[in-house]
Amino acid sequence: MTVTVISTDKAPAAVGPYSQAIRIAHMFPAGEGSIVYSSGQVGLDPATGKLVTGGFEAEVRQAFANLSAVATEAGATLGNAVKLTLFLTDLSQFAAVNAIMKETVPEPFPARTTIGVASLPLGATFEIEGIFAI
Repeated sequence: MTVTVISTDKAPAAVGPYSQAIRIAHMFPAGEGSIVYSSGQVGLDPATGKLVTGGFEAEVRQAFANLSAVATEAGATLGNAVKLTLFLTDLSQFAAVNAIMKETVPEPFPARTTIGVASLPLGATFEIEGIFAI
């Protein structure tokens, strides 16, 4: 098993002692493959390190873009996602997230968990993390 730290400047830098993602290369029965575990991504603009303006939907779109950038750096795409976990500070925004996800993530859609939380880092209103199979 080989463990690789994934880091890209196309997504916000880690704001604590963690990696943007970790790729684990395995030997699967059908051949080689990797699993990528991402850290959570919020709607930070990678260039400024600040939350994007424009409200909830803008944050969601940026968080998906950040997750996509990390996946790309790991050799994956959002189409390789097998599990996504979404965190919302306002579950009444659930339908808006579904609409953006449907535009952003190709079918077949991955398994997903959505969790309502009291708060998120840096004042974000949305966070997403993913597991990708390559």
